Amino acid sequence: MEKNDRGTMENNEKAVTTEETKINYRGWKSMPFIIGNETFEKLGAIGTLSNLLIYLTGVFNMKSITAALIINIFNGTTNFATLLGAFISDTYFGRYKTLGLATIASFMGLLAIQLTAAIKKLHPPHCGSGQNDTCTGPTTGQMAFLLTGFGMLIVGAAGIRPCNLAFGANQFNPETESGKKGINSFFNWYFFTYTFAQLVSLTLIVYVQSNVSWAIGLGIPAILMLISCALFFMGSKMYVKVKATGSPVTSVAQVIVVATKKRQLKLPEQPWLSLFKYMPPSSINSKLPYSDQFRFLDKAAIVTPQDQINPDGSATDPWKLCSMQQVEEVKCLLRVIPIWVAAILYHLVIVQQNTYAVFQAVQSNRQLGNINFKIPPASYIVFMMLSLTIWIPIYDRILVPFLQRITGKEGGITILQRMGIGIFISILTMLVSALVEERRRTIALTRPNMGIAPRRGAISSMPGLWLIPQLMLAGLVEAFASVAQVEFYYKQFPENMRSIGGSLLYCGMGFSSYLSSFMISIIHRTTEGAASGNWLPEDLNKGRLDYFYYTIAAIEVLNFCYFLVCAKWYKYKGTCKDTLQDNLRSIQLEKTAV
Repeated sequence: MEKNDRGTMENNEKAVTTEETKINYRGWKSMPFIIGNETFEKLGAIGTLSNLLIYLTGVFNMKSITAALIINIFNGTTNFATLLGAFISDTYFGRYKTLGLATIASFMGLLAIQLTAAIKKLHPPHCGSGQNDTCTGPTTGQMAFLLTGFGMLIVGAAGIRPCNLAFGANQFNPETESGKKGINSFFNWYFFTYTFAQLVSLTLIVYVQSNVSWAIGLGIPAILMLISCALFFMGSKMYVKVKATGSPVTSVAQVIVVATKKRQLKLPEQPWLSLFKYMPPSSINSKLPYSDQFRFLDKAAIVTPQDQINPDGSATDPWKLCSMQQVEEVKCLLRVIPIWVAAILYHLVIVQQNTYAVFQAVQSNRQLGNINFKIPPASYIVFMMLSLTIWIPIYDRILVPFLQRITGKEGGITILQRMGIGIFISILTMLVSALVEERRRTIALTRPNMGIAPRRGAISSMPGLWLIPQLMLAGLVEAFASVAQVEFYYKQFPENMRSIGGSLLYCGMGFSSYLSSFMISIIHRTTEGAASGNWLPEDLNKGRLDYFYYTIAAIEVLNFCYFLVCAKWYKYKGTCKDTLQDNLRSIQLEKTAV
């Protein structure tokens, strides 16, 4: 039996070696096509989405609250769709085909939205400039065409977001030093293109849309996305195309189903010794030690007389018996969920800066000095991005080495500590936002205004630059909490679940968008007939947006306390003390048996 097993393992190793030798890693030779594709894709997508709120209210004549709800629902659905995209890519199509189809879908979506601006019959007639002018909303056909464009963008994002980073990294050989350096450099280029795309989109493209023409301003992103499609397919012959190997979701389902079937069994006293152990030779996952959390799942790996095992050591029926490795992988996923919930709540702050902060800018003095130039409302979001971009190198090059000398830890502080700092800053962000809005509103009601914003109200003489502090703080929230969240999912998930980890990040953002829409609807209905007046009307000067901000600040205080409890409970993958003690006890028992 041992000879047969050894022969099988040798054959597997030879098969893997032969397969690796067939792969021709082109590395940086394929990067002009991949990085070019990603750059133009981001320019196209961000160039349209960054100013979509103003487009819906200014061209489609929607009310502010309706536009905010649509944007939040669209963002939420887009982020949730990444989970489905990751599953389809891993299980059926592979990353190359998924990216190709998704890029085409994104182009079709951007083209549809551009046509709504270029063709008069696809959008409502333009409203007058007076405050009391009546406006005609979009027809059913116009909304259907617009939503079709949104639907295509959702399909595109579902395939692009979970696959583009992994597909680029696949072009480098992870077994060589040059390949490892290439992967790290690719990640740097990836985030550089994201920053570059945001800068161009939030300044030049938004300016064209707001001051020249919506048809031209939305046509530019569509053309850029077409270039992205062309670049991607031009490099097809050079790419390393990893085939779909099956989704780890199946393994998760097997553990849950088997643990449920065996729920009547008694847990063993020494599970690290008696549970069924098997590691597939072709598995890319690192071996996980036993952990004592979620012990009810251990029952999935209890071997009963009815369970059968193949000669190679695997279970004959994986829906009746799972390995301890599979169980521990599911535990990794479950341990992350409470932290993920905290991430959903802190991201509420970012959602508000991308929606209501834009409306604040609309009713603020956006003129720069004495020159005849007004900053487009959506362009203020660039300060949030600049804050993130400036802080990351300062933190990485100056603060981390300093903290390493003090704490002796690899990153200076733990990942969860970084997330905690970000959540704390989110409280400050909403408090500052509320104070700035209170000042903007007071000035608008007590001092001469700068004119009338169409279908809104008086433009406060408060300079729009007062919005920069809250946006800069929001950028720090992203720099601490969001970046730490990406690293947290990458390190705490098993290797074959990292695409799901990336999708979980976007799903959290999706939940934040939905939660924000729910809160806006509830507050709008609750305060509409209240003595204090509607908090969120079209004219912010007649509302109390600052009260809404204070409400979110209170939620973030509760979220911070919740996160501290979860962070104290959390055990990092493979490093908990209980696991180390169990391993030591296991070794001692094995020596005694010998």
